[in-house]
Amino acid sequence: MHPSPETLPADERDAPLRVLRETFGYEAFRGRQREVIDAVTGGRHALALMPTGGGKSLCYQIPALLRNGTAVVVSPLIALMRDQVEALRHYGVRAAYLNSAMDPRDRRECERALAAGELDLLYVAPERLLTDALLATLERIPLALFAIDEAHCVSQWGHDFRPEYMQLGQLAERFPHTPMVALTATADARTRSEILQRLLPAGAETFVASFDRPNIRYRVRLKERARQQLFEFIQDAHPGESGIVYCMTRRATEEVAAWLSERGVRAVPYHAGLSGETREFNQERFLREDGLIVVATVAFGMGIDKPDVRFVVHMDLPKSLEAYYQETGRAGRDGLPSDALLLYGSQDVYRVRAMLESSEADLRHKHAERQRLEALLGFCEQTGCRRQGLLAWFDEAHPGACGNCDNCLEPPETWDATEPARMVLSCIYRTGQRFGANHVIDVLLGSSADRIRRLGHDQLSTYGIGREYPRSVWQSIVRQLLAQGFIRPDPEGHGGLCLAEECRSLLRGERQLVLRRDTRSSRKKRARTGDGASAQIDPADRDDWEALRACRREIADAEGVPPYVVFHDATLLAMLQVRPATLEEMASVSGVGRHKLERYGEAFLRVFNG
Repeated sequence: MHPSPETLPADERDAPLRVLRETFGYEAFRGRQREVIDAVTGGRHALALMPTGGGKSLCYQIPALLRNGTAVVVSPLIALMRDQVEALRHYGVRAAYLNSAMDPRDRRECERALAAGELDLLYVAPERLLTDALLATLERIPLALFAIDEAHCVSQWGHDFRPEYMQLGQLAERFPHTPMVALTATADARTRSEILQRLLPAGAETFVASFDRPNIRYRVRLKERARQQLFEFIQDAHPGESGIVYCMTRRATEEVAAWLSERGVRAVPYHAGLSGETREFNQERFLREDGLIVVATVAFGMGIDKPDVRFVVHMDLPKSLEAYYQETGRAGRDGLPSDALLLYGSQDVYRVRAMLESSEADLRHKHAERQRLEALLGFCEQTGCRRQGLLAWFDEAHPGACGNCDNCLEPPETWDATEPARMVLSCIYRTGQRFGANHVIDVLLGSSADRIRRLGHDQLSTYGIGREYPRSVWQSIVRQLLAQGFIRPDPEGHGGLCLAEECRSLLRGERQLVLRRDTRSSRKKRARTGDGASAQIDPADRDDWEALRACRREIADAEGVPPYVVFHDATLLAMLQVRPATLEEMASVSGVGRHKLERYGEAFLRVFNG
C-alpha cells in the first residue's frame, strides 16, 4: 500500500519527483505533468489534454504509486493495455489487465490479485469495467483513482467515438470519494466540453498542455504518382526504419504493402477485414521488429505504444484535423526527429465534399462536419506555417516560422488567380452546373472533342478562353476552388460541379483570389535520419551504437517483449553520450530507473567496458 501525500513527512512532500527519478529514471517533469499529478494525488478530479508522446501516462501512474489502493485505468484497446502493462512491469510496478482475450486461468489470477490488494494499476476496457461483478469487487477494495484514457472516445463529435464510454459517467456517482482523471491527446473545445459533462464530476480542473510536436516535420505534397512518391520518400528519408502508411480502403492497404514488398521494402497490411490471427501477427511483428512498415486503414494505430515510429504517411485525406493530428502523433513518441507526409489531390477534395453533400445527418451535425472539413482542406492548401494552422484548430497560438514544415523550409509561390478563377466559375455556370472538372477544363481549353460539339459547348462564350494556361494549372485552380468552398459537387451525386454561395463575391469582382502555384515535385534527397538518432551520432560511435541496439535486441528476444520495453532509442542515445563506466554512472542516464538498472545495468555496461 502507498501512503497518501497528506500523510508524508515534510522531507517527502516532493514524492512525485522521487518516484519519477527512482521508478521511471527521468530527472524532471515536462509541461503540465506535475500540476496534473499534484491535483490527482491530492484527491481532485482533472481533465488532462497533452500531445501524443507528451507523457500523459505518468499523470496517473505516479499518483497510482503514491495513493493508497489500486488505480483503475480505462483503456479502449487490448493491445494498448498489454503494451502498457508490460512496460510498467519492467519498471517494477505491480500492473495487470483484464480483457476478453485472456486465458481463464490468467483472468482468475488477476481477479485474485485485485481482491487481495496486490495491484498498483489495473487496466480494463469500459465494457468489462461496468460489469456488476467487477464493480462489486471494486467497492470492496481501496481505490487510488480512476483514469479514463483516450477520453475523446466519449464524444460523438470525435473521430474515435465509442458508445461504451458514454456509460462511464456512473463511476463518479458510485465512487464519489475516488479521484478521476480523463486524458486525451486530441480534443477541440466541443469535445472537451463533452468529456467534462459526461465523464467527470462537477468542478474538475482542466489542464491543457501545448499540442505542439516540434520533432515532427509536417509535409503536404500534391498527389502525382502516389506509390512512387511513397517509395522515394522512404528510400530518401527513412530507409530501414519503422513507419505507418494510412490508406482509405482495405484493398489499397494490401496492394500498397505488396507493391512495397516487391521493391525490397519490408511492409505488411493491416485492416479490419483480415483475420484476427493475421492482424495480431502483423501487429506483433511491427512492435518487435526494427524497420517494418505497416500499411493500414485507420483501424490500426490507436493502441500502438511504439516510440520509434519514424514516419507516418497518409496516402489519402484523413477524416479531420483531429484525426490527422492523432494519427501523425504516432510518429516520434520518443522525441527524436520524425516525419508526417500527406499526399493530397483533386479527387480527395471532391470525394470528401461529395460525402458531406450526400450526408443524411441533421443540420447541426452537418454544420459541425463542414467546419471540420474546411479546417482540414485549409490546412492542406495553406501557404503559411503548417504548425501554426494545425495548432490554431486546437485553440493554441503559434508564432509561425516553425522551421520544421514544408512551407517554412520551402515557401510556396503564390499568384493572383482572380481572373482565371472567374473563368472557371463562369464556365461551370454556362455548361449547366452538371459536368465534372475535366469537361469544364476541355471547354476552357477549346477542345475539339465530339462531346463538346454535340452538346453545343463550342458555342459558349467561355469556349477556348483559357488557352493561355495548361491543363495542369486549370486542375490546380479547380482543386483549390473546391477546397475553399467556391464550388461544390453536384448534390445528386452525378459527378458534376456546382457553384456555391461563396462564389458570388468573386464573380462580382468584390474580392481577389490568391492561390498557391503548384510545382511538380522533384526527387530531392536529404540527410537521412536513420533510426531517429543517426543524425546525432558521430561516425566514430557507430559501432557502439549498433552494439547497444544488439544488446537490447538480445534481452528483448529472451524476455519476449518489444525492444523499446527494455529501453527507448532516446535512452540508448543518452547512454552513448554519457558512456557510463559504473552502475552509479549508468543510474544518471535518462530513462534508466532503479529497477531497470538492477535488471539490465551490467549487460549494457559491458558494451562500453568490454
